[in-house]
Amino acid sequence: MKFTATQIAEILDGKIVGNPEIEVSKLAKIEEGTAGTLTFLSNPKYTPYIYTTKSSITIVNNDFQPEHDISTTLIKVEDSYKAFSKLLHYYNQVKNNKLGIESPSFKSDTASHGTDVYLGAFSYLGNDVKLGNNVKIYPHVFVGDNVIIGDNTTIYSGVKIYSETQIGNNCIINSGAVIGADGFGFTPNENGEFQKVPQTGNVIIEDNVDIGSSTTIDRATLGSTVIRKGVKLDNQIQIAHNVEIGENTVIAAQTGIAGSTKIGKYCLIGGQVGIAGHLTIGDHVKVQAQTGVGHRVKDGEKLYGSPAIDYGNYVKSYVHFKNLPKIVKQLDDLEKKIKEND
Repeated sequence: MKFTATQIAEILDGKIVGNPEIEVSKLAKIEEGTAGTLTFLSNPKYTPYIYTTKSSITIVNNDFQPEHDISTTLIKVEDSYKAFSKLLHYYNQVKNNKLGIESPSFKSDTASHGTDVYLGAFSYLGNDVKLGNNVKIYPHVFVGDNVIIGDNTTIYSGVKIYSETQIGNNCIINSGAVIGADGFGFTPNENGEFQKVPQTGNVIIEDNVDIGSSTTIDRATLGSTVIRKGVKLDNQIQIAHNVEIGENTVIAAQTGIAGSTKIGKYCLIGGQVGIAGHLTIGDHVKVQAQTGVGHRVKDGEKLYGSPAIDYGNYVKSYVHFKNLPKIVKQLDDLEKKIKEND
């Protein structure tokens, strides 16, 4: 897929300085650019590379004025970083604009879909599945009975979506994610054996949600596990049954959230965080990586440690943690002196 400088400038509303017909087909870092690649300059510390880069086109800010000769064609814009991000988004849209139903794939006679849908090879749509417009289902995706998927949502290869799941508009679910598997519900009988508690609820994912590879979201025991609009989930996250995650919350990789916990809006949760069940986490909460949360958290709190304590207290305490051997020796020496004086 090739783009000329003229085409790129039209997309970005930019001004060309150089060859308007030069073509690019790949993206590159400015220091690693080769002929036929597009790059950008936004951080001033990378400015020296614009005089040596082999990239055919470089996006720069309007106020950039070269001090030496350059070989790359410039496209000047108001903000080069934002412009490059916009171009990446556009490139992905073009690249992923697949259409049609590939063979072999299976679509139940009772499944329905809107316009401009893509259904990849070896994918499966169960009974009464409903797909919106411009939905992209990549190969080897399983979509169970009664699943609803909204407009402009992309499901990448290997995703498994269990029955009754509801997914909103403009969502992205990456490869290997499992949505709607049974929650971890077991109860012991009189012999101490664990018997399965039927998980009869579903998963609801609202609009503009991104879900990373190999993340799992369990269906509710009763009711729904709910992922609110704008939530961003990294890879390898475990979300248990009946959890609710508030809108625009971001969670990093390898975090685990136990059943029936409610997480508020606009929270930032680091990697490898463990959150116990049946808790309420407030809005605008920040949880540092590898923190263990076992208690209710109020709005705006910052947590660190396992078990978690206030972030500021943790940082102050850590100064003493690493000096504990020295502090203990000082106390021992002081105790000896006191005994000697007695």
